Amino acid sequence: MSDNPYGNSFGGGYGAQTSRPAAPASTAPSAGLQGFGAAPGTAPAGAPVGDLVKDTTTAKFAADVVQESRNQPVLVDFWAPWCGPCKQLTPILERAVQAAGGRVKLVKMNIDEHPAIAGQLGVQSIPAVFAFVDGQPVDGFMGALPESEVTAFIDRLTKGTGGDPLADALAQANELLAAGDAANAAQLFAVILQHEPGHVGATAGLAECYLAMGEHAQARAIVDQVPADAPDDVALAAVRTKLKLAEEIAELGDPVQLQARIEGDADDHQARFDLALIAQAQGDRQTAAGHLLEIIRRDRTFMDDGARRKLLEFFEAWGPADTATKEARRKLSTLLFA
Repeated sequence: MSDNPYGNSFGGGYGAQTSRPAAPASTAPSAGLQGFGAAPGTAPAGAPVGDLVKDTTTAKFAADVVQESRNQPVLVDFWAPWCGPCKQLTPILERAVQAAGGRVKLVKMNIDEHPAIAGQLGVQSIPAVFAFVDGQPVDGFMGALPESEVTAFIDRLTKGTGGDPLADALAQANELLAAGDAANAAQLFAVILQHEPGHVGATAGLAECYLAMGEHAQARAIVDQVPADAPDDVALAAVRTKLKLAEEIAELGDPVQLQARIEGDADDHQARFDLALIAQAQGDRQTAAGHLLEIIRRDRTFMDDGARRKLLEFFEAWGPADTATKEARRKLSTLLFA
């Protein structure tokens, strides 16, 4: 798991296929899966690649990324010449950005030649892609994703429509899960797995459904079926993090006593830290993030920067698109780089 201030679960590269976990009985495919497996349509050519893709340096990062992202979203591709998955992902990114016709730009940063920014962002595994909008990182992914998923990512980022049945089905399933309909979401994830066994996003989504239904043992069984040598995934990492946090919560104390300790001593960081974990367990994400951000503001040395590292785990558990993640990420960025 990456020690990343913006909380995306960057790990190894994409490529190995996961085994299909046990799934609840499926229903008929949704409308979004009709014709599933067909190649997505080709977008019309946009501006020349040279106008949309560039390399940057540490000195130019603020202008090329932070400032430019105020005009349109900017993807930052952290790569290195020795990285095999990077060589797979870069041309995919370039084609997808070209097909987007100017809705997004791509900035590439060689971390061997320019390691400072990657270090500040906590990038430990590559390829790693950050999406900047209005000067702030708002989303991201790791690994050499297939072109269809990169295109879907850009479409979501720019509020477009990708026309990709898999992406549409995943979006529908995730919407059901977010709305609290874990049972129907699980059925749709199962349908996706019938069409594409071992699909990482659907596997993670199915595990999330079991978590939402309180069936932690089943969620753990699904995650454990993913091969040990398979590269990590943002959604799978989120499930693993939630399971880990649930185990930690069981060992915490009385929240009333912890709150009293803070009221008696605002620098009782351990009490504040434990309250953050309890708030997370109760689903109060803003309070959880607020406690950790307050520790970071007061004392970065507490638990060897443990509050920031725990906040990153929360980001992984919540997902990069969650409102609480986005708000806390912006506040963390201000604390770290202001």
